[in-house]
Amino acid sequence: MGIKKSFCFLINSLAGGGAERVLIRILSFLKPKKVFLLEREINYPVDESLVEILSKHSIRTNPILKTLYIPLYALRLSSKLENSSTVVSFLERANFVNVLSKSFKKHKAIISVRMDQESGHKGLRKLNSLLIKIFYPRADLVIAVSKGVKESLIRLGVPEEKIKVIYNPYPIEEIQGLTKEPLYEYEVIFKNPVLITAGRLTKQKGQWHLLRIFKKLKEEFPELKLVILGEGELKEYLFKLSQTLGLKTFVWDRDKLSEDFDVYFLGFQKNPFKFIGRAELFVFPSLWEGFPNALVEAMACGVPVVSSDCRSGPREILAPDRDFRIETQEPEFAEYGVLMPVFEVKFKKADEPLEEKEIMWAETLRRLLIDDKLRAHYSQRALERAEDFRIEKIIEEWRWVLES
Repeated sequence: MGIKKSFCFLINSLAGGGAERVLIRILSFLKPKKVFLLEREINYPVDESLVEILSKHSIRTNPILKTLYIPLYALRLSSKLENSSTVVSFLERANFVNVLSKSFKKHKAIISVRMDQESGHKGLRKLNSLLIKIFYPRADLVIAVSKGVKESLIRLGVPEEKIKVIYNPYPIEEIQGLTKEPLYEYEVIFKNPVLITAGRLTKQKGQWHLLRIFKKLKEEFPELKLVILGEGELKEYLFKLSQTLGLKTFVWDRDKLSEDFDVYFLGFQKNPFKFIGRAELFVFPSLWEGFPNALVEAMACGVPVVSSDCRSGPREILAPDRDFRIETQEPEFAEYGVLMPVFEVKFKKADEPLEEKEIMWAETLRRLLIDDKLRAHYSQRALERAEDFRIEKIIEEWRWVLES
C-alpha cells in the first residue's frame, strides 16, 4: 500500500550514528519529499536531490550555539513546509525544531525518541527534562524505540496515548552478506580467539570496564584478543588505560598491524560486520541505551552476545518474555543472550582493584569461552531473535503511522 500523504524527514546530520543509520535504511522503503538536515555533514549514501540543509553548522560547531539556534532552525524549516505536511524527526535537537516549527506552520510533527530519558542524560538531566516537558507533549505522535524509552517519556509528562513503540529495523541478509567480506591485513588478529565490542568511545559505552575485565581474562587465556570498533572523545583515556594495564595496544592511526597486540582499537570501520562475525563473543558494557543497534546487528551476524542490563533495550531484545522493568544484579542466562549487572557511571584507573561486578563479568565471559556448546546455543538463538527486527517487518509499522 502506498503512502498517500506528503512527508519529510528531519535529523541533525548524516555524519554517522545509530539514528542516522536507521533513517537511511527506511529511506529505501519510504519515499519522502525531502530530508532536512540541521548540519551539513553527509557520510551515508543518499540521493542528494532529496537533501536540504538548514544551516552552515557542522558537528564541530559549539553545541550551546546549536541549542540557541533552535528557533531559527524551526523558522527556516516551517518556511519550506505546507500545512498538510508531515515531518518525522530523529534525535533531540531535530525533535525540538520539529515541534517548535508547528508554531509557524501547522504541519504534523512525529518525533522519534531513541534514548531512555532519565538514565541517558547524565549532567544535563534538568535542562533536558525541562525541554522535553515543554516540547514533546506538543508533538502529534512520539515514536519510542523501546518500551523502556516509552516509560521514561510517560514519567516526564508525555501522554501515553501519543506514544507508539517501533523497534529499530535491520537488513538481515545485507548484514549477513557483509560478514563474509575478506579481512585482508586484519586476518592476523583472528588467528586467535577474539572478544569484540562496537560503539563510540564515549562515557555511555563503558569500554573502560571491558579493558579491566579483559586484563583479568588474559591471565587464563593468554592468546585472547580484544577488538574495539569506534571513535570518540574518550580515545586517549582508553588508550592510556589499556597501556597502563600492561596490555599491548594497537591504535588504528598510530601502529603497524601485527598479531602481537592484545587490544586492537580499529576506529570507525565502514563494514564492522566482517569483524563481528568472526569473534567468539560480542560484549556490550553500555551504561545506558535506548535500543542498541550494535546488539541486534551482532546477533544478525550469529555471534553470542553478553550485554549489560542497562536502561533500555537489551532486556527487551534478549529476554522479551520477561518484565522489561527488571534490572538483574547477577548473570542472567536469558533466552537469546546473557544479561549482566550494569556498572556505575564512574571512570576507573588501572591500579584500582576489580569491583564485584567486573569480577562477575570476567567469570561469566570465562564460562562462555570454555563452553563451546553454550556459545553454539546462543549463536543460534541470536540468529533467530534477529529475524524479529527484520526491516521488512518493521517498515510496515512505519507505513501505518504515515498513512493514519
